[in-house]
Amino acid sequence: MSFELTRTLLDGIRSDVAEGRDSAVQEVLKELHPADIAQVIDRLDQEDAVYVFRLLDSEESAEVLLNLDEDRREELLASLTSREIAEDVLEHIDSDDAADVMSELSEEKQREVIALLDDQEQREDLEELLSYQEGTAGALMAKELVKVRTDWTVARAIVEMRRQAQEVDHVYTIYVVDKDDQLYGVLPLKQLLFSAESTRTLIKHICDDEIVSVKADTDVEEVVKLMKKYDVVVLPVVDDRDHLIGRITFDDVMDVMTEEATEDYQLASGISEDVDATDSPLVQVRARLPWLLIGLAGGILSSQIIAQYEEELQIDPKMAFFMPLIAATAGNVGVQSSAIVVQGLAAGTLDGVNLLARLWKELRVAVISASVCGILIYLVNLALQQSQALSYTVSIALFTVILTAAMFGTLIPLLLERLKVDPAVATGPFVTTLNDITGLLTYFTVGHFMYDMFL
Repeated sequence: MSFELTRTLLDGIRSDVAEGRDSAVQEVLKELHPADIAQVIDRLDQEDAVYVFRLLDSEESAEVLLNLDEDRREELLASLTSREIAEDVLEHIDSDDAADVMSELSEEKQREVIALLDDQEQREDLEELLSYQEGTAGALMAKELVKVRTDWTVARAIVEMRRQAQEVDHVYTIYVVDKDDQLYGVLPLKQLLFSAESTRTLIKHICDDEIVSVKADTDVEEVVKLMKKYDVVVLPVVDDRDHLIGRITFDDVMDVMTEEATEDYQLASGISEDVDATDSPLVQVRARLPWLLIGLAGGILSSQIIAQYEEELQIDPKMAFFMPLIAATAGNVGVQSSAIVVQGLAAGTLDGVNLLARLWKELRVAVISASVCGILIYLVNLALQQSQALSYTVSIALFTVILTAAMFGTLIPLLLERLKVDPAVATGPFVTTLNDITGLLTYFTVGHFMYDMFL
C-alpha cells in the first residue's frame, strides 16, 4: 500500500513533538518505510526535523538520511557530531552511500569522521572513493562486491561467496578475477549450479569471460549509456591495470539519470542552477534572473529591429499583425529541432553521426514543414483579402524563418556538445531569443523588398 502524506499526520507529529510525546511519534514512524519517514522529516521545520530524526534507531536513521532532500540532509548532518556520523550513520550504509554523505561535510569534519571509524578497511575504502573526481565512475561506485578466483574450485568458491555475501546487501553478479586480482569474467549462478561437473571443477572452466567494464575515471554519462546499451543492472569498475576495484549498480545510475533529467529540464526552462519549490526566494531569483535578463536583452534588440523598419509599418500597418506569428513560429521550430538533437545526444543515438548529414536531414524536414506552413498562410491571407505584398511577405518570411530556426536548433546543441557545454541550454531561452530576433529581421527584410516590388 502506498504512503500518503497528509496534513493531519504532519500536524499530529508536530503536536506530539511539542508535547514531548516521543513514544507516540515512534509509534507512528515504526509503521513507515525509511523513504516515507524521510518525506515526513522533509516537511517539518528544522528543529522538529532534528528532534524526530534523533528518535530513530541507528540503522533506520542511516536509511532515512539517504532519502532526505539534499538541503535537509545537510542540516541534519550539521546537527550530528563526528562520532555520531561515524558510528550511527556510516556503519550502517554501503561505501558508495557513505562517500556521498561524507562529500557533504567539510574537509576538517571528513578527517574527524574517518579517524573515528574502527574498521581500517572501511577507512581506506572511504578515502579512496573521496579521492575520485565527482561525476566519474570511481565516485559513483561501491566497494562491496562478491568475487572469486579463476583457480578456485566450485566448492571453495561457494564457501568464499557465502562469507563475502554477508557484507553485501544485494548480490547482482559474482565477479571472477585472476591471481593478480585482474578482472577475468563473471560467474552466473545458473552456470555455477548446472554447468559444473563436480565441486572440484575450476571456476575458470565455467565462468563467462565476456564482460563490459568501465575505468574509474569514466564519465558517469558514459556509464549510463553503457548500462542502457548492454541492458545490465551492474557494471564492474577497474583501474588502469584492470584490477577490480568496485561496482556500479542500477539504482545509483537511476539517481544520476534523475539528476541529469532535472538539470536538463531546468536549463531548458531558463533556470541556471539546481533549485526546487522549497528554496528561498533569493536562491530562486539567482537561478532564474540571468536567463530573464538574456530574454530582456533579446526583447530590446527586437524592438530596435522594429524601429529600424518603421517606414514599412507606416506603408502597411497590417504588417504588425503578423509579427507575433513570425516570432512564435521561429521559437517553436528552434525548440523542436534542438529538443530532438539534445535527446539524441543524451541517448547516444547521435554518437558518430556526421554533422553535415544531420544538418541535411533536418533541412529536408524543415523544407517540407516550411512549404506547408508558407502555402497555408498564403491561402489564409488570400481568403482575408490581404494585399499581394503582405501575402507574399508573410509567406516567404515564414518559409525562411522555419528553415533558419531549424538550422539554429540543430547546429547550436551539436556545437555546444563539442565545446563540452551542456547542450540542454540550446532548448531554452537562448535559442528562442535568438530565433525571435532573426525571425523579425527576416520578416522586415523580406517586407522591404516585397513592398518595393509591388508598390
